[in-house]
Amino acid sequence: MTRTDRQRWLLPSHLAEPGGTGAARPRRTLRDWIVDTTLFLLAAFVGLLAADTSAQYTSETVTLVDQLAGAVACCALWLRRRWPVGLAVALSLANVVAPVAAGALLASLFSVAVRRPFREIAWIGALAVATSAAQVFVRPDPTTNAGLSVALGFVLILLVTAWGMLVRSRRQLVEALRERARRAEAEAELRAAQAQRLAREAIAREMHDVLAHRLTLLSVHAGALEFRPDAPPEQIARAAGVIRDSAHEALQDLREIIGVLRAPGENGDGDRPQPTLATLGALVDESREAGAKVVLDSTVDDPAAVPAATGRTVYRIAQEALTNARKHAPGTTVTVTVRGRPGEGLTVDIHNPAPAGPVPHVPGSGQGLIGLTERATLAGGRLEHGPAPDGGFALHAWLPWPE
Repeated sequence: MTRTDRQRWLLPSHLAEPGGTGAARPRRTLRDWIVDTTLFLLAAFVGLLAADTSAQYTSETVTLVDQLAGAVACCALWLRRRWPVGLAVALSLANVVAPVAAGALLASLFSVAVRRPFREIAWIGALAVATSAAQVFVRPDPTTNAGLSVALGFVLILLVTAWGMLVRSRRQLVEALRERARRAEAEAELRAAQAQRLAREAIAREMHDVLAHRLTLLSVHAGALEFRPDAPPEQIARAAGVIRDSAHEALQDLREIIGVLRAPGENGDGDRPQPTLATLGALVDESREAGAKVVLDSTVDDPAAVPAATGRTVYRIAQEALTNARKHAPGTTVTVTVRGRPGEGLTVDIHNPAPAGPVPHVPGSGQGLIGLTERATLAGGRLEHGPAPDGGFALHAWLPWPE
């Protein structure tokens, strides 16, 4: 049970019940019962005082009728939550001939001020003032000045109405704060859902960029073993070694990516470092060992000086480009050119000529290039790709390298 549930009895019924503002009438809380009982007792006390006063100068029959009218008026207060306006009008009219209904009238006016807008409060309050003034002349009290009685009735009605309007404004403020809190919670949940979705998309892109390269190596060498079962044992052993190493590297990359989903502190100290521009040469050597023809032309004297985020983006771009070249242009020579220096940015140009023969279509192509474009944009750079003039494929990327 939450703190709000435990303290629900302290709130009015329309604030305690979640559906209290709907068509169904909310049930009274313990606070409502206390308030209703208190108002009933106060109205009965005021009615008894008025009946005792009027009994001094009226007959026993009139006194008995006043007492019955006061009892009915006080009992009618239990309906003030359901019919506040009708009850206030009825008690205002009854107050003209029955002074004992004055206490019940004040309680009903308080209910109207709490539950109705100012336009209704104004005319009902004016009616109550008029009937209260008329009661002074219909049932005059010889022991009290008429002007003083009219003024006292006006002041009491004004005070009760003002008190009810103050309670209404406070309840409206509470409702506004609760609505604002609900909106804030909904917005927070929406932002959390959006952040989770973006994180999942980032992980999916990272998994594609990393695993596509490894799985392509597995596919190439597994296909070679399938179509060349009579290859020399040395080539079979080398292909098997590449498959084993690629599978091991793919598992390591996958474990590294999934590690971001773990709670802080769960990752061990043996996590591999993120790739940078300094590891681009190792990527090229790995592709060469797999049988690809790759030429690396880099004029960056100190690759370690390149910002880590920029170097990692260059690495992923080259990795995806080499993967695409193996899938769509096998047997061609891929040229990777890296230029740049601090203050001017870093440019990456990757080109491969058209394949010598027909190449079967690979399902799902193009998704990696979309992810690379988004990655370059998030890094503050840009990426362009498309067919080259010689019929091959070219990719150009520029990434910022601040001084």
